[in-house]
Amino acid sequence: MRDLTQDLVELIRLTACDLPLPVEARLRAALQNEEPGSAAQTALAAILKNIKISRQNSTPICQDTGTPAFYIKYPAGLDIQELKKQILSAVENATQCAYLRPNAVDPLSGINSGNNLGGDFFPDLHFQISEQGDFSIDLLLKGGGCENVGRQYSLPDETLSANRDLEGVRQCVLDAVYQAQGFGCAPGFLGIAIGGDRGTSYLAAKETFLQDPNIHHSDQKIAALEERITSEANELGIGPMGFGGRSTVLGTQITSAYRLPASYFVSISYMCWAYRHRKMTVLEDHVIYE
Repeated sequence: MRDLTQDLVELIRLTACDLPLPVEARLRAALQNEEPGSAAQTALAAILKNIKISRQNSTPICQDTGTPAFYIKYPAGLDIQELKKQILSAVENATQCAYLRPNAVDPLSGINSGNNLGGDFFPDLHFQISEQGDFSIDLLLKGGGCENVGRQYSLPDETLSANRDLEGVRQCVLDAVYQAQGFGCAPGFLGIAIGGDRGTSYLAAKETFLQDPNIHHSDQKIAALEERITSEANELGIGPMGFGGRSTVLGTQITSAYRLPASYFVSISYMCWAYRHRKMTVLEDHVIYE
């Protein structure tokens, strides 16, 4: 395989510095929906100004450039060990270029590696062979603030009077948003997984952020629940950065995973307004970025 290191550095630059247009459009719509002169509108205006400057100057959208999570779909026969080396080299190069802040901290010593490389889980790499022979790499940068307010529930939950049904799921999600308040840098996006075990449920919830935020679930009942959760979360009045207002959640996406009879987990992954996701598709002689 050819050397993709510099192409991967560009993927990191785009992800860290150039917010996807569908996300920016949601923020602009939220700005128009807030009361003129309110703290909520002021906060959103500052966010949008920051997005413009970051895009122009190729500087990170947020000081916390997050955990780099790569989702790689590759054709059979590809040397994934060589690709892994190229990804790690690109992460190190991007850190040197200041597209990424050094974020990898050893939990035992407290020492920062200085290059965003640390052990088997930083960066976070997910490899999946493509039956169609496609070769693509998605990158998600998820900051610590929004990661901290993610939550997981095990139904039934007596404290919420939430049962093992979609109404129980709705109660859990709205409780998670309420508990987060302004932390996690609202307005944000919700990724929800119903089912799985504790680990797979969290993974599935986070992977919803690899989709276009404008895409809803194919099941109309679930799609309606997505819309209802977004609407009701915005009625909580938490608003941008917790300043109050109408814009707390900008979008909700739900997925599901088969579970054991004894377990019914609901996992909520929260993504801040800096919804940093980009994709590169590798063709024979060039790369396409989305």
